[in-house]
Amino acid sequence: MRIVIAGGHGQIALRLERLLADRGDRPAGIVRRPGQAEDLVAAGAEPLLLDLESATPAELARLLEGADAVVFAAGAGPGSGAARKLTVDRDAAVLLADAAALAGVRRYVLVSSMGADAQARHPADEVFETYLRAKGAAEDAVRARTALDWTVLRPGRLTDGPGTGLVRLAPSVPRGSVDRQDVAAVLAGLLHEPGTAGRTLELVGGNATVAEAVAAAAGHA
Repeated sequence: MRIVIAGGHGQIALRLERLLADRGDRPAGIVRRPGQAEDLVAAGAEPLLLDLESATPAELARLLEGADAVVFAAGAGPGSGAARKLTVDRDAAVLLADAAALAGVRRYVLVSSMGADAQARHPADEVFETYLRAKGAAEDAVRARTALDWTVLRPGRLTDGPGTGLVRLAPSVPRGSVDRQDVAAVLAGLLHEPGTAGRTLELVGGNATVAEAVAAAAGHA
């Protein structure tokens, strides 16, 4: 499978690209700067240069030609203001959905966040509220695209480590944390499990292997 990952230089994306390349898929990552290409090549991915904050759907669709699936794993990142939560976490996710439809790519996996809601309220932190609203609006827009076989993945609080390989994946789970490596492993599993299309799934650390959790989410267990 050729899988194009928006936000290809992100921490989850690079882990996902390595996993996909190792299993024989053909990952490609969209990056904003030429200097990021080396890390993608080292991960086994093809670098695709495009600024998702200024590109048109047609420009992005050209990069998606021949792809079997797309993953939105981009994010404005910590330290960015509210404006970029909207242009990246919301608008770029919608752009990828529009471009995928233009390119005839049906499979779309969106990395969102637990708590995402277009009407989220978080008075103590305006930027975080905007982030949750941006992610929620992106989810709503992707779900509305009838041309897509979408899956929304909502990880809990992200941690950095080697991954445990043990997760909890369901439409609703208690709040918790999950390692970025385990998020990448679940994404790799979802991409090869069409039975998870049309589902919104929350993810935290747990007791099931990734394979078991993905199979259960698809209704195979």
